[in-house]
Amino acid sequence: MVFLLDYFQHKRDCNFKQTERTQRIQALASYHGPFTSPERHILSKPIEELVQDVHKQVTHPIDILRAYGKAALKAHEKTNCVTEVMIGAAEGWTTDGSINMKGPLAGIPISLKDSVVVGGFDTSVGYSSNVGNKGARDGTMVRLLKDAGAVPYVKTNLPVTLLSFESTNDVWGRCTNPHNNKYSPGGSTGGESALMAAGGGRIGIGSDVAGSVRVPAHFSGIYSLKCSTGRWPKNGMVTSMPGQEGIAAVFSPMSRTLGDLSYFTKSLIGMKPWTYDHSVHPIAWRDDVTKEFEEKKKFRVGVLRTDGVVDPSPACARAVDEVVAALKKEGHEVVDVEPPSPYEALYIASKLLNADGCKTYKSFFRTGEWEDTGAKQMSWLMALPSPFKYAYYLWVKYVRRDDVWAGLIKDWKEKSAYEQWKLVTKREAYKAKFHDWWEHEAKVDFIITPPNATPAVPHDGMKDAVSSCGYTFLFNLVSLLQFRDYAKLIQKQLDYTCGIMPITHVDKSLDQLPANFSLKDLNGVAQGAYKHYDATAMHGLPVAVQIVGQRLEEEKVLAIMKRIEDTLGDDKYQLLELQ
Repeated sequence: MVFLLDYFQHKRDCNFKQTERTQRIQALASYHGPFTSPERHILSKPIEELVQDVHKQVTHPIDILRAYGKAALKAHEKTNCVTEVMIGAAEGWTTDGSINMKGPLAGIPISLKDSVVVGGFDTSVGYSSNVGNKGARDGTMVRLLKDAGAVPYVKTNLPVTLLSFESTNDVWGRCTNPHNNKYSPGGSTGGESALMAAGGGRIGIGSDVAGSVRVPAHFSGIYSLKCSTGRWPKNGMVTSMPGQEGIAAVFSPMSRTLGDLSYFTKSLIGMKPWTYDHSVHPIAWRDDVTKEFEEKKKFRVGVLRTDGVVDPSPACARAVDEVVAALKKEGHEVVDVEPPSPYEALYIASKLLNADGCKTYKSFFRTGEWEDTGAKQMSWLMALPSPFKYAYYLWVKYVRRDDVWAGLIKDWKEKSAYEQWKLVTKREAYKAKFHDWWEHEAKVDFIITPPNATPAVPHDGMKDAVSSCGYTFLFNLVSLLQFRDYAKLIQKQLDYTCGIMPITHVDKSLDQLPANFSLKDLNGVAQGAYKHYDATAMHGLPVAVQIVGQRLEEEKVLAIMKRIEDTLGDDKYQLLELQ
């Protein structure tokens, strides 16, 4: 009886939130219909210009909100990307003194991953058990944003566990890719990427523990920056795995354009976020670093063409090749690199992330609540009785002769404190090894990699592709130490700044698999990824590259992304047009 009551409460809470969202949208009568000419003019402007217009009182914040509110509702209608609709409240915030209209983001509407706390609104994170958890006060991140002048107007969809490159849950439903509604927009910050790719926003906040702002940017065709831990605020959020610090989540910006990404990042760091959040290092924005890499004549560029677990698909390899060709044409030195085993990083990171035996994120589920198919694969294997799990391991290793998959599933169980500490020791040793390799062997300015082995996965594709995350997960092995001495801090460059920039689209004539390709020749992780690769079905989906710097190199990575985009010239990525 208790389970039955729990199930009915789950259904009631899901229906309540979806009805509430529908009613809020219907109440916004002036936000429906086609765009006016002034609205299109606002939507076409970079955020820096809009801020200047607000400061000069040429444009009113309410007009910017109405343009982007209308755009967000159109994007939502297409993709189901919006969760909490805050536009009605935001109208009041623009005039009641809640927001600093003299700040560096004055009047700019900002979208937020559903996990970001906004006073007066729920932070469900896709769990029905969180429905009704609204607090009276904004979280730290939102207080900082409002003090900078930004206007929170919508929150966006995500996967119920936050452990997927899809964005689906019972509370809000399935979010789709604006390029092709049969495919995922990414996850866990998929609602943000869908919103911005469809033109419903210019700037937003997501979080990343294994690629959760980078893969959505790649899947949907927008820009993102995974900041290093300590450079960006992390307080004022709700998570599916509170207390998990083996692989720390990093909140980071996402944007529709590279110019907006750079301006927003610089503006927020200029607000001295360390005065809002004790976890942020007191490192001001370094214009001298930006200038250095804007003007440097010749780069030494490392190219990581494969993580050694899942080779990139033809479409993803082609995007890397296009950037490499453009850089070589400009006279830069480009070298292929082979860092310390990315498979080792995947092994360590996956064990640390799930050291609790998947218990924490599952503790929030109600009876009958849908679980993401990828996360379900992890928790199913975790719960499998030891004799059956060991038999499966033996079959994979000695019958299928698949050492890659066998290595990941071996000891896939809840860890004791003793076992977790041993993994942390391995994590630190790996980071030191990678750092030494970069400094003394590779000696590159930055590295280019694919963000993922394939473009966007079809819905429920993470059931097979759940372990195919090595290209992003690799760079989340972080140092959790705080340093008072900045000189010592930059010597510990262990958790890397990574930028995503869209380059091209899948082309059914250029990106087919070779005629002799066979899934049977691949390891278990690669099989899961390639099971869904179909260049014909994926035609038109975005494809990006990942630009990797070292720890706390946000200024450098953004400057390099600008250099690459300038180098591409007329061949740079074309955004989806507003409808």
